[in-house]
This record gives sequence, structure tokens and C-alpha cells, in this order.
Amino acid sequence: MTQDLYQKAMKFAGEKHSEQKVPGTNANYLLHLSNVAMEVLVAYNQDQSFDINYAIQAAILHDVIEDTNTTYEEVKLLFGEPVAAGVKALTKNTNLASKAESMADSLARIKVSPQEIGLVKLADRITNLQTPPQHWNKDKMLRYCAEAKVIARELHNKNAYLNQRLRSKIAEYEQMIFDL
Repeated sequence: MTQDLYQKAMKFAGEKHSEQKVPGTNANYLLHLSNVAMEVLVAYNQDQSFDINYAIQAAILHDVIEDTNTTYEEVKLLFGEPVAAGVKALTKNTNLASKAESMADSLARIKVSPQEIGLVKLADRITNLQTPPQHWNKDKMLRYCAEAKVIARELHNKNAYLNQRLRSKIAEYEQMIFDL
């Protein structure tokens, strides 16, 4: 059942991300993961044309390889090869020379992955377009917003509801930046 998969993934992620905070806050990183999962669940209420069990696990685990000492093999053993492959596709390649190259590589891998992985990326960026950390300057905020526009454009066909929601969050974020 979806609830059991959610709880298993959340327990694993909670242990792996236990020392991590949402950037710029004192909140435990599980807040971010649960927000991404919530976006996926709401999208499923709008359009049930995707595998919610696969998507919810990928949503909760999407940063576990990138941000912790968790390996692909560990995710594969506990959650299966499709989930591990999805998490790997959502993991940035830090060996690339620039942030732009890393983003292009990530989006290329996500675009050839199942729909669920693309909609997790949309949900992730929606969740991240909140008040930025206080140490970010206006230039950093504008770059982050520009990245969000690329994500919306490149993944427009992964989930119409989440794409529209991302575009709305981008507009709100831009307004916030220009109000500074």
C-alpha cells in the first residue's frame, strides 16, 4: 500500500538525513522531503496517470544519494532497481565543471527516465521556491529562478498540473525578488 511505502521510505530518509537541515532554516530536512511528497500526492489527486507508489518513494528518497553517504546499491536493495535508478537520475553529478553542465546533465537523465522522475523534479523545485536563505543575494535568487524556468520548460510534458504549479511559483518568486 502507498502508506506503507511512504512510511518505509520516510523512515529510511529520516535516518539518512538525520543531521541535515533545510537550507537557511533550523528545520529538519524531512520537512523538505515531506513537502515534495505532498506535491506528488496532490498531483496524483489531479491526474492519476502515473504510478503513485513509484513516485512517492522517489520523492522521499530523491536526495538520499546526493546528500548522504547512501549508495545506489543500498537504495536498490531496500527499494528495488526502478526506485534506485530514479534516485540516481535525480542525483546531480558533482564531477562536472560547472553548475550549468550539472543542470543540463541532470535534466537529460531525467527526461529519459519514467514520467514519475520528472514530476518529482518539478515537485522538488516547487518546494524549493519558498523564501530563500538570508545569505542569498538578489543575483543568486535570479539564477535560481532562471534554473526553475529551464526545469519547467524541459520537463513540461511530465505532469501538466505540477508544471503549471511550478510556473505559478516562479511568478511568485520573481515578484518576491523584485519587491526586495
